[in-house]
Amino acid sequence: MSSERRGAATAWPAGERFGIAAAPTGLALVQDLLNTRPSPRKGFVDLLSTVGSAQRWAAAAIAEWAEAEGHRRRRVRLRTADVDELRQLREQLTALVRTEDEPVPPALSGLTLTAGTTTDGRLDLEPAGSGWQLVDGAVLLEIHRAGRLDEWRRLKTCRGAACPIAFYDRSRNNSRVWHDVKVCGNIATLRASRARRRRVVS
Repeated sequence: MSSERRGAATAWPAGERFGIAAAPTGLALVQDLLNTRPSPRKGFVDLLSTVGSAQRWAAAAIAEWAEAEGHRRRRVRLRTADVDELRQLREQLTALVRTEDEPVPPALSGLTLTAGTTTDGRLDLEPAGSGWQLVDGAVLLEIHRAGRLDEWRRLKTCRGAACPIAFYDRSRNNSRVWHDVKVCGNIATLRASRARRRRVVS
């Protein structure tokens, strides 16, 4: 069992499918959205493929995020148009993580946030809305927070050709490229070795 999987029990609904450890604090919401993608090799479907499955994912993920970050519980209500928006958001985030661009996708700008104060007097920002805007707003907040804390660069997608898994790199030098080196890393090494042998034979 990889170091990523040891002690990786998580309540995040998408990451739970893969047994993947959650990113720290609210960044786990962004990671979980990325992990809603399908994994045919593992037999997992796209969690954003229908309104019903997207609703179940969003309700569970936002509830986990609210509890982890001390926000009030919010009800998520998704329609077909909301699911389309969430899929677009997921694709933008996937591209952003892979290209290591600045952690503020243009499509996330202009969302409405509400401001309040916590019991100890700190400013508390929360996303407004109840559909895709609620999820988008929460994701935006966590991307900004992760950028400030220098955590964003550690959120990655596995380099495995057929692996969609997003993971948080906890290595000291932030050098991991596989979600599990014993699985995807070994597959890549084997393929490279076969390719070298074919070149030698030809």
